[in-house]
Amino acid sequence: MDVTDALNSRYSTRAFKPDQVDKENITRILEAATRAPSWGNTQPWEIFVAGGDVLDRLRNAYLENYHKDVPGRSDLPRPLQWPPALQKRMEELGAERFRTAGIKRDDKAARQTIFEANYRFFGAPAVIYLCMDHSLTPWSIFDIGMLAQSIMLEAQQYGLGSIPAYNLVSYPDIIRKELEIPDDLSIIIGIALGYSDAQHPQNKFRSPRRPIQEVVRFGGL
Repeated sequence: MDVTDALNSRYSTRAFKPDQVDKENITRILEAATRAPSWGNTQPWEIFVAGGDVLDRLRNAYLENYHKDVPGRSDLPRPLQWPPALQKRMEELGAERFRTAGIKRDDKAARQTIFEANYRFFGAPAVIYLCMDHSLTPWSIFDIGMLAQSIMLEAQQYGLGSIPAYNLVSYPDIIRKELEIPDDLSIIIGIALGYSDAQHPQNKFRSPRRPIQEVVRFGGL
């Protein structure tokens, strides 16, 4: 699979098969992905992978917090608001996802199931957590972002789906305890990894992209 194919075929998997992913394959994915660039080759990332019993305990604790309406408080604060154009795209995404899944706006039970799936980690058999020293700046978060994309594209090579999601890191204290993550590391993002259930309605949807003419401005070319 070449890079263009990987970019075009990747999508955010929101329903995984229960099949386990070999530790060796995850190691190979991470080994390739850590070729991602970073400022001055600082390689600011520290990586923790949860699976098996550890992930089950994380999942159960997340679900308990969700049902108790415990608010999430990630190490990296989530935005309080979005610029109007971005907010509109988010709203359109949500509406189209529900439509593709055949869920009506007033079907509260079905919508609740969709929301709860976030706290079940979409049924993924593994979650990769990307961390960095809490003293670092957003420039290093940029490096973490490049690593995250590299992980997801390399996962395509092994026929694996993935999704980066805020909800995966919304309760950092639980993650820190289970994976013994030191307090001096910020948990930046989680990436759920596994085999996509291609037949699941949530995996039928593909989010659109803005026309390149709307996004790019050339100067001197």
